[in-house]
Amino acid sequence: MSYITTYTGKHFDPLQPDIELLDISDIAHALSLTCRGNGHVKTFFSVAQHCINCALEAEARGYSKHVIFGCLLHDASEAYMSDVPRPFKQSLPEYQQIEEQLLDIIYEKFLGRALNEEEKKLIKKIDDDLLYYDLKELLNEITEGEAPPIQILLNYQFIPFGEVENQYLKLYEKWKLGDV
Repeated sequence: MSYITTYTGKHFDPLQPDIELLDISDIAHALSLTCRGNGHVKTFFSVAQHCINCALEAEARGYSKHVIFGCLLHDASEAYMSDVPRPFKQSLPEYQQIEEQLLDIIYEKFLGRALNEEEKKLIKKIDDDLLYYDLKELLNEITEGEAPPIQILLNYQFIPFGEVENQYLKLYEKWKLGDV
């Protein structure tokens, strides 16, 4: 078998991705059940919650719809390929290449095109800024340097996955319709 069966019952092959099989419901569901930090955190905090925070931060910074939406989707490949912690992922160039190709297809499906280099840099900056707070709040780990300024209030309280999934889908619908 060279595919995974998704939440909505699709047979999806991450190595041979079919753009027609990408489904925002599968992404929202899987990411809401995927724990940040490979599960090594004080309390469950999902990848979907992180993506929501990134998107809300991009909106608060006044970034374009593409960047906001890109933030919401920046970890969407993990719904199909799983979450690999950063330190380990850096040693897997082939995995990174496959992930980037899948992300480009996801962006094409949901944004109409892949992100340009400037948009990728803005998303990476937000992702890195929020990682600082994720590490501090979820692991009591303080990284070097000053805390990056952020515009939103972060909430690290446990939220049931169904609520996170619904929030992810509501934000997707909001921004899909251009309400930014």
